[in-house]
Amino acid sequence: MGSTSGIVKQLKRERDQVKKQLLGLNAAISAFVSVYAGGKPKGRRTMSAKSRAKIATAQRKRWAAWKAKRK
Repeated sequence: MGSTSGIVKQLKRERDQVKKQLLGLNAAISAFVSVYAGGKPKGRRTMSAKSRAKIATAQRKRWAAWKAKRK
């Protein structure tokens, strides 16, 4: 009868070790997910119509200069 209690103690020790390992794995997974999941998606930046018009005008000016240079 004494040997069965020794086996039970050993099994409980192994269970505790596995439990600690699982807790460590769960912590690692949580850390990994929080770092690499990206959290919430970022929204697109909006640009005012005035700024967009400024950029378009500057681009047209660059194209005009490039075309004039080609001739």
